[in-house]
Amino acid sequence: MFIVLFAVIFLILLLGLWYLFLRFRKIFSRGIDPKTLSKKEKTRCSVLAAVPVVIMTVLCVVRPYIFIIPLLHLILIWMILECVSGLIEKYLLGKNEKKKKMPFWLTGALALLITGVYMSIAYYLAVHVVETRYEIHTKKDVPALRIALIADSHLGACFDGEGFAEHMKTIEEQKPDLLVISGDFVDDDSKRKDMVRAVQALGEMDLPYGVFYVPGNHDVGYGNSRDFTYEEMLDEMARNHVMVLEDEVVELGSGYYLLGRKDRSMERMDISDLNQDLDPDRFLIVLNHQPNDYKAEEAAGCDLVLSGHTHGGQMFPIRPIGELIGANDATYGVKKKGNTTFIVTSGIADWAIPYKSGTISEYCLIDVIPDET
Repeated sequence: MFIVLFAVIFLILLLGLWYLFLRFRKIFSRGIDPKTLSKKEKTRCSVLAAVPVVIMTVLCVVRPYIFIIPLLHLILIWMILECVSGLIEKYLLGKNEKKKKMPFWLTGALALLITGVYMSIAYYLAVHVVETRYEIHTKKDVPALRIALIADSHLGACFDGEGFAEHMKTIEEQKPDLLVISGDFVDDDSKRKDMVRAVQALGEMDLPYGVFYVPGNHDVGYGNSRDFTYEEMLDEMARNHVMVLEDEVVELGSGYYLLGRKDRSMERMDISDLNQDLDPDRFLIVLNHQPNDYKAEEAAGCDLVLSGHTHGGQMFPIRPIGELIGANDATYGVKKKGNTTFIVTSGIADWAIPYKSGTISEYCLIDVIPDET
């Protein structure tokens, strides 16, 4: 599957680079048909057009996660503008020959400008972390509780270990009762030094109930490319008093349970088996990295389910496509089904590429408030 996907992306890039070469050549030939140019002029225009294409290719090879996405956007936006300009020339500029042609450089300049602005905004949305608050009301006789939720830090994508530590200081200032990490703390490109520093930052937090973590699909990893293992990360968490929940339940005071599930990519227990011996009068909070088991979690009587994984869709149009094909039970935000509230965070960072469009990077503060009876 990955080989096929890689081959498709590679083919699209090759065709796109050829398209950009032709567009740049048109600019350097000042819009004149290359067939009418002398051999010397053709060569000059082709060499000049090849320079930016070669530079883009080198950048994509050296830093693929950073440059391939902007390049694909540039290609797509330029093609769209070419189609629009063609329609304008044909139907709106009239019959006067001098008015039929738009400036030869216009679509290229607009494509570069729009891509630059769009990707700058997407970069800002990925690396700028905001606070999102939710209030969950319950009829159960429990004390008020403030939960801080993060997911999908993918260390190294948007910030290193020190950057993560700064975000944890910001969260601690909001005085949550506990911090929960709903998976994908690291990924295949994370470095050991960043992982160690980030876990140390979790251990430095002073919270009444502490810090809890459940695994995501990237935490175990898809290969042997990083310089630490999943087990070594869990050992580091244990040394820093981070509670790892893999199909386990802990009590939070006298009114709450916190149930942490393994990721669905792992062999794990059914939610109905995990909570069968729990007191139904207590408020049950479930951590499940992927929002993909809503029906069973509702039937099992879970009160609050916290997930990540989707990155809020990450880049348009992934979110509407994912929702159309039913890739997840939800992509972002809060959803109520029966007596169960589901919250999906867009994540505190991003996977691989430091870009988001149509979504944000966030940490969530969730206040569970008992209704007065």
